[in-house]
Amino acid sequence: MVTLVNRAKVETATTGTGAITLGAAVDGFQTFSAAGVGDGDTVRYVIEDGSAWEIGSGVFDATAGTMTRVVSESSNSDAAINLSGSAEVFLTVLAEDINATIDYGLITGAVTLTDDFGGLA
Repeated sequence: MVTLVNRAKVETATTGTGAITLGAAVDGFQTFSAAGVGDGDTVRYVIEDGSAWEIGSGVFDATAGTMTRVVSESSNSDAAINLSGSAEVFLTVLAEDINATIDYGLITGAVTLTDDFGGLA
């Protein structure tokens, strides 16, 4: 299961395409640990490095302050982006996580969708 938390966004000075060493929280955000991510938890992340971006899953190592990277999508043909040393990493939810929680087998009868979510229905 994926761990979900609020307002976790950090800087990273990591270069290359390997695991990320997580740095200080971006102003107005909190570190992964402070947000409630535990050692060994799997998270969904976004990395932004200039105009390059990456979305994926990672495992958080609280002791080392690192996160692994398994890329789902990226601006680098869906491969890991080559980090420059000044990127930001934040936690998110992927569409596949939301879609996986819907069990249509429990719905019986007519269903009416309303526009209560700003046009998402």
